Amino acid sequence: MNKKKLFAFFLFAVAFVGLTGISFAQTNQLIKRTTYKTETVEFGVGGTVTIIGAPAGSIFVEGWQKNAVEISAEVEMQAATEANLAELAKVNGFAIDDSFGHVRITSVGTHDKNYMKRVAKKFPKNLLGLPFRIDYVIKIPVYSDLQINGGRGDLILSNVEGAIRINFLESNAKLNLIGGSVVATVGSGNVEVIIPNRSWRGRSADIQLASGTMTVQLPLNLNAHLDAKVLRVGQIENASTNLKPRDRTKFTEKSISAKAGSGGAALSFMVGDGTLKLMETEK
Repeated sequence: MNKKKLFAFFLFAVAFVGLTGISFAQTNQLIKRTTYKTETVEFGVGGTVTIIGAPAGSIFVEGWQKNAVEISAEVEMQAATEANLAELAKVNGFAIDDSFGHVRITSVGTHDKNYMKRVAKKFPKNLLGLPFRIDYVIKIPVYSDLQINGGRGDLILSNVEGAIRINFLESNAKLNLIGGSVVATVGSGNVEVIIPNRSWRGRSADIQLASGTMTVQLPLNLNAHLDAKVLRVGQIENASTNLKPRDRTKFTEKSISAKAGSGGAALSFMVGDGTLKLMETEK
């Protein structure tokens, strides 16, 4: 009886390994195609740029001196055949909605059911779950309001001064903040915040990270009111010598309420679970 059970188990194991090998081979059979697309839209300063990223992909945004928005996208798709890739290339990409004072860049593709119902009702169902990503490099006028909604991917923001709102599910983000007002929320990952000038031109910054490590680089002799908190598991690592307790409070590993220099803009940094590092930089 034991031999029969052992033999049956052996056959099951062989069959399981065989099926796993087939599945693995099928996964490895996916081939990749990368397409590139660049568009430019005339756009004056003071308007709003909205970016809705793909479920996976990076977003790099840089301010420049031209009165235009330039979008460069790299779309990577995977499928079993070239014919399937050709079908995916028809629907995966981005769309631009340009109205007075507002440019909206929306990632479109198989992840968006409403979009697929509108443009491809008879699209093959076996292609809907195949992986794809869109990586963006976007240039906008320096003085612009900006809204970014992203999935999983890197985020780099630099040289933009306006009202900025950011929501990212998972990211390694680098925010070089020159001014304006900033509200950013990242679900998990690593966030690096750089305040380049001691008398920051911005009105306020509120940066929140649910889980991960946030590093804040502050200039020497910064003038600001600063609040830093770790809500649950983790601690604050404070290497800044310019911060003084505010409102009769004491610094702890979980909370810092401080005045830097002569005070000024309100800077708030919060981590749910993880580490919050405050550092000083000469530049």
